[in-house]
Amino acid sequence: MIEREIKAIVTDPAAVAARLVSAGATREFRGLMTDRRFDREWALTAKEEVLRLRRYHAEGRPPRVVLGWKGPVAIERDAKLREEIEVETTGDIDGLLQALGYREIHVVDRFVEIYRHGDAVIRLEWYPRMDVLIEVEGSEPAIAAAVAVLGIPRADYSADALTAFVARYRLAGGDPALSLAELGDAPPSWSAG
Repeated sequence: MIEREIKAIVTDPAAVAARLVSAGATREFRGLMTDRRFDREWALTAKEEVLRLRRYHAEGRPPRVVLGWKGPVAIERDAKLREEIEVETTGDIDGLLQALGYREIHVVDRFVEIYRHGDAVIRLEWYPRMDVLIEVEGSEPAIAAAVAVLGIPRADYSADALTAFVARYRLAGGDPALSLAELGDAPPSWSAG
């Protein structure tokens, strides 16, 4: 399947969430989402591919585990497009990846709220220390319909990768942290609200 997405910085996540609910969106998930990226001797990275193990941690439930592969990125009308294959999994998937020679190369932790508005999936993302981001995913019409209710002008969205948002945060004087391990004893940004 081809994934189409855009991202933007959110200055008032509570207002965005309220607009979504007022527009009839349903919240499908709220909790910690951990992404672990794997590679084997940088072979996937060299081809601009990603192998990711994502865990959704909702309070009071066992984590939902999704293994995903993403192909190289294309940009179309300021949206990021890439082929994506995901499978929900159980069992010792970490052991399987290690047995196949894959090693963890990157970790991103974030607290997320995931909403569905029509055919669009909208994700508010709080990183351990960085700007709050919003990701809107779906077809062009679904993205346009979601953006119309979010209160963030379409011109503020981009196809930029997370690394570009991290770089902008750093340029503005921030000290970004994408994983909880990077914080040491400091609390993550989402614990302040």
